[in-house]
Amino acid sequence: MADIKNYTLNFGPQHPAAHGVLRLVLELDGEVIQRADPHIGLLHRATEKLAESKTYIQSLPYMDRLDYVSMMANEHAYCLAIEKMLGVEVPERAQYIRVMFAEITRLLNHLLWLGCHGLDCGAMNILIYCFREREDLFDMYEAVSGARMHAAYFRPGGVYRDLPDVMPQYKVSKIKNAKTIAKLNENRSGSLLDFIEDFCNRFPKNVDDYETLLTDNRIWKQRTVGIGVVSPERALNMGFTGAMLRGSGIPWDLRKSQPYDVYAKMDFDIPVGTNGDTYDRYVVRVEEMRQSNRIIKQCVDWLRKNPGPVITDNHKVAPPSRVDMKSNMEELIHHFKLFTEGFRVPEGEAYAAVEHPKGEFGIYIVSDGANKPYRLKIRAPGFAHLAALDEMSRGHMIADAVAVIGTMDIVFGEIDR
Repeated sequence: MADIKNYTLNFGPQHPAAHGVLRLVLELDGEVIQRADPHIGLLHRATEKLAESKTYIQSLPYMDRLDYVSMMANEHAYCLAIEKMLGVEVPERAQYIRVMFAEITRLLNHLLWLGCHGLDCGAMNILIYCFREREDLFDMYEAVSGARMHAAYFRPGGVYRDLPDVMPQYKVSKIKNAKTIAKLNENRSGSLLDFIEDFCNRFPKNVDDYETLLTDNRIWKQRTVGIGVVSPERALNMGFTGAMLRGSGIPWDLRKSQPYDVYAKMDFDIPVGTNGDTYDRYVVRVEEMRQSNRIIKQCVDWLRKNPGPVITDNHKVAPPSRVDMKSNMEELIHHFKLFTEGFRVPEGEAYAAVEHPKGEFGIYIVSDGANKPYRLKIRAPGFAHLAALDEMSRGHMIADAVAVIGTMDIVFGEIDR
């Protein structure tokens, strides 16, 4: 009898973050994966090329749209790279605000990942729980920037504006009566910092609820334990960063090893795994959420006690205040020049990286002295992780491919760029 050859299967868009933009060709022996070939480029938006024809400020909103689940984390790396080239000092209050929102962004990212990864593997309720908390985090985004997702809040030299003293309130409508509205507005009667502090006090209990649903759940462990195992050596060799690297037992975190802004002043721990499998990476990310909550609380405490400027006073880089513009012609000229021409960056190159929720997200800029980059290169953490899909999937069943894609927490906006 002739040997039965392997057959190939086009594996469809299973992961919510890969909504039709990952074509995965699986070579199968029965239901066992022999080879996995990811085809990318279906979401290519030429961000790096577009940046060459835009001023530095005009390119900032493009950063939000790379990994569209970790918006301000992308902006953070971009601003750090520009500041490195300009030699601009960022006010301390702005640094604390940036760190606080970087960690709020980490929670936004990990909550979406957890809800969708659970859904991929057959756990339905976890998605609803995670999205409940994401609503509050989006409200924090909206309070400072006016946008719930693509904030464009960070700026070279600081942040766009200081934290608001009031939170937006729900209003009585035909659908919601006064009693319901009063309940919804309970934690919105104070400032944004009050709202964030209230969230931080509630959040550990919410994480306990997620763990009650999944951590010791027999089905969840059957779907994740021993799946997609990566040794520490291979994780390093394949360029893993973030939770993918820490899940394999390597305690590498840029917030500790190469601290930026005020991370050196923060007290938090780096969770690591032991087996390097999908379950370990789940445990690491859940613990990361608890640590992010700790950092946010520390930032809230400091920001309450320390008022001050939130953007550099160098008016060649940041706009002057509205009051100054009305009384000073020179400031008015600075304002018009900044918003029409942008600012010029000295010749040279710089690389800045942040501990993005998905790993090391880096921005490499080459300047020729003009008001726009000569070249911009984005180091997307998900790109290296997706490259390991073949190795992580081999020998597993088709159903395990879903768990392996989920454990990577990939978003194609940054992979395809």
